[in-house]
Amino acid sequence: MNREPSILIIGAGFAGLGMALELQRHGLSNFTILEKAADLGGVWRENTYPGAACDVPSPLYSWSFEPKSDWPRRFSHQADIHGYMRDVAEKHRLPEKIEFGVEVTEAEFDERNGIWRVRTADGNTHLADILIPAVGQLSRPAMPNLPGIDSFTGAAFHSAEWDHSVDLTGKRVACIGTGASAIQYIPAIQPQVRHLTLFQRSAAWVLPKFDTEYTALHHTLFERLPVTRLAERFAIWSFFEVLALALTDIPAMKAPVIAIADRHRLKQVPDAALRAKLTPDYAAGCKRGLFSNEYFPALAQPNVHVETTAIEAVTPTGIRTADGVEHPVDVIVYGTGFKGTEFLAPMHIYGLGGRKLTDQWTPEGARAYLGMSVPEFPNLFMMYGPNTNVGSGSIIYMLESQARYIRQVAQYLSGKSGRYLSARAEAEQSWDDWLQKRLKDTPWNFCSSWYRNASGRITNNWPGATVLFRWKTRSFDPSDYEEQRADRR
Repeated sequence: MNREPSILIIGAGFAGLGMALELQRHGLSNFTILEKAADLGGVWRENTYPGAACDVPSPLYSWSFEPKSDWPRRFSHQADIHGYMRDVAEKHRLPEKIEFGVEVTEAEFDERNGIWRVRTADGNTHLADILIPAVGQLSRPAMPNLPGIDSFTGAAFHSAEWDHSVDLTGKRVACIGTGASAIQYIPAIQPQVRHLTLFQRSAAWVLPKFDTEYTALHHTLFERLPVTRLAERFAIWSFFEVLALALTDIPAMKAPVIAIADRHRLKQVPDAALRAKLTPDYAAGCKRGLFSNEYFPALAQPNVHVETTAIEAVTPTGIRTADGVEHPVDVIVYGTGFKGTEFLAPMHIYGLGGRKLTDQWTPEGARAYLGMSVPEFPNLFMMYGPNTNVGSGSIIYMLESQARYIRQVAQYLSGKSGRYLSARAEAEQSWDDWLQKRLKDTPWNFCSSWYRNASGRITNNWPGATVLFRWKTRSFDPSDYEEQRADRR
């Protein structure tokens, strides 16, 4: 009998659900998803700030094998994306495979039995042949290290933990940060607040957003003539692949992109002084490029002030900048991103010989063969692991590539009870050498961003087009791994 390996997936976001769907589609059903929250959805469950939406069009930011013909608009909002995830999961009866309210705290590989022992916050232990962490890179909000941050007496919260009980109407609001979330919630809250002060450390590269509201005619065409839906998906994918090539392979292609961004800023910000503040002083592409048609107009409104002087401290009644000016505010919103380089934290993962994963990654930072497998950590395969984030494109496309590869591993291990695989150290080193060579000349080296860790290593981004990653992970090769049999005496 060809026994299926037992599989534990940690996380029920796009990565975890996509992994489960890939297994299920190929006849592998011996899996369980552990989810610490009471609902599925990952970042699309957690991020409910005003204006929350995806900056990748939904025809591409969706599972290729589960297309949706009736998206309300091209760039979908949070509720629609979360609803799509729920619908697909329920269609395939995935909630039956999910244990909600179960937080993984520790996982240890049992060499004698060739299994993972996964411990959870409720004191239980789960066993599995294969462990697939799918916890994402953007799941743990990062707060800035500012003096006095706990002294503020008003309402304060991170954008990923938006406090909807706080009524912003008529309030003086401070927004700290200018990333992908801020350019969405600032236009959404600006009309209702009394005054908004944006504390900007660095200006963002902003491109026009080619959004549109889909009509009933669109929905009918996409449903009855699938080629129209596929054509749009291909066009969007091609656009982002070109942007990716501009970042990593053909720098000359950045010139027209920069020209479009400059023209967009010039057109939307007529005030020269404000426009100067909003003009980036770092290389295009060093931080994630953003898409918005509402951000600049919101900042140009009379009730908004863009403050570029560095923050010195948070006070009980506001924020003091380095020039000694006190900015009194009623509410502080921290749009300061996530702990993207702390992979798999706060879980503790132990491999062969009790080796701890965080120790393995010290001091340079996270690395893994194909972004999925680490030497000395058998049958551990990460979704959205090191260097699998995209500087341009849809992470769903990348996740599908990873799920396909890991599914092949599971098929290979079927019928091999007690066998386990570890990436060969030389294979991982060769992979990392290739990555670092490609990463060396990318713009991500030229400024400070969440793509780089404290040592300066780029641990998050994939250095190329997404189709290159798909090609690299197209098939599982057992020769890249050491195969061992558990000693079950």
